[in-house]
Amino acid sequence: MATSSEKRNRNHKKIRTMVAGTSERPRLSVFKSNTALYVQLIDDENGVTIGAAKGTDATKVGTEIAKAATAKKIEKVVFDRGGYIYTGKIKVLADAARAAGLTF
Repeated sequence: MATSSEKRNRNHKKIRTMVAGTSERPRLSVFKSNTALYVQLIDDENGVTIGAAKGTDATKVGTEIAKAATAKKIEKVVFDRGGYIYTGKIKVLADAARAAGLTF
């Protein structure tokens, strides 16, 4: 029987085969720890992190990353939920980023 972290890693590998970021449309990658949310804007073609945000409040993290993206003149991103189910903090973060101006 697989543990929940092994299931998440397996799901994340499946997602990463379909999702890739470019310089025009970077990947919005999410990682959730026990204490905080970590979000990065990643250009996979060049292997560069464009922007990052972290915190415990998903709404604040979503608006922070959206502000960082708009400062770099990025409006469209590809959402990489990191193998997590699209509920709870992941959904709140995505909704906050959309409300702050990102499109995905």
